[in-house]
Amino acid sequence: MQTVDVLVVGAGLAGLHTARLLARRGLDVTVIDRRRSLSAGIRTTGIFVRRTLDDFDLPEHLLGPGVRDVLLYPPSRRAPVRLTSDRDEYRVADMAAVYQHARRAAESAGARILPGVRYVGASAGVVRFADAEPVRARFVVGADGARSRVARDLGLDVNRRLLVGAEILYPVAPGTTVPAFHCVLDPRIAPGYLGWVIDDGRHAHVGVAGYPDAMRTGVRHLLDAFAADAPGGAPPAGPVERRGGPIPVGGVLRRLACPAGLLVGDAAGAVSPLTAGGLDPCLRMSELAAAVTAEYLRTGDRRVLSRYDGDALRARFRGRLLLRRAFAGIRSPAAAEAAVTVLRGRAGRALAARILFGDGSFPDVGPRPAAGAPRVSRR
Repeated sequence: MQTVDVLVVGAGLAGLHTARLLARRGLDVTVIDRRRSLSAGIRTTGIFVRRTLDDFDLPEHLLGPGVRDVLLYPPSRRAPVRLTSDRDEYRVADMAAVYQHARRAAESAGARILPGVRYVGASAGVVRFADAEPVRARFVVGADGARSRVARDLGLDVNRRLLVGAEILYPVAPGTTVPAFHCVLDPRIAPGYLGWVIDDGRHAHVGVAGYPDAMRTGVRHLLDAFAADAPGGAPPAGPVERRGGPIPVGGVLRRLACPAGLLVGDAAGAVSPLTAGGLDPCLRMSELAAAVTAEYLRTGDRRVLSRYDGDALRARFRGRLLLRRAFAGIRSPAAAEAAVTVLRGRAGRALAARILFGDGSFPDVGPRPAAGAPRVSRR
């Protein structure tokens, strides 16, 4: 039976980034993903926030133009609150190309990437697959999404609080729109969250997300209804792509690691509980996960795993968890109209700007890597 140091289950951004960092540390790393192509089944909008752009070397040529304007709409869609930053706050990436870039970077570091391999289960260090020979893994990294099978098999925590989201993506004609991020607070189409349109002048993303138990007609029907008259939307100038999937919003899980493995990305609940953004958290937690995994495999000291502590991370953003509960409680159009009215005042605008343009959407998870440590490369 083949033996590997680390088996990473899931070739999303979290899994590929973790694999690259581990391979750069000299470990024998294999990544599997049930998708035959990493360009298929994309579940993220691909919005990178300024903090991520500042802290990580993302491939510049795969990022769209900067977005500085955010408009917050009540259910009536009248008199939106406009917030404008003096810096580029958001850039939308070509995620299919980002995944391919991350795959090449991981393979260049020495990791093996095996698409089209479905994880079945793990026990006693043996990992089983559908239609493939099992392997023996010293450590398993679960990067297999919000409903992680790896988490259950390792006896780790699982996500319980989930939104479900869906969006359509399409190119727009150049010069027809001004880059902007439109957010609609309307519990009729997005209970507990938002409807959104982000248009960077090249592509438009139109989406909705909310708590599934409150989406009586289903997320796809609500998306189609919202897209029919969404603010800021331009007509498609090319093929329309659909995306969707669950979004964990309960915060980082408490029990993230055990001697057999650990969780990263959505599997770990590494998503901002307020904004539901997951790309920045997945990169930050992947760096900590790689450092902890490498040291644990080198020393065999189980105390090392305590550095990957979900309780400690949760303590850093209790305020955002409280705001998430308040956000989830807006279940009527009248309450949403009142909430947007509050945001029109000076204090409300300051709070909205802090949430949308601030640096604290997700806490730092540890010291930044030393100079020369591997990052996602521009090349």
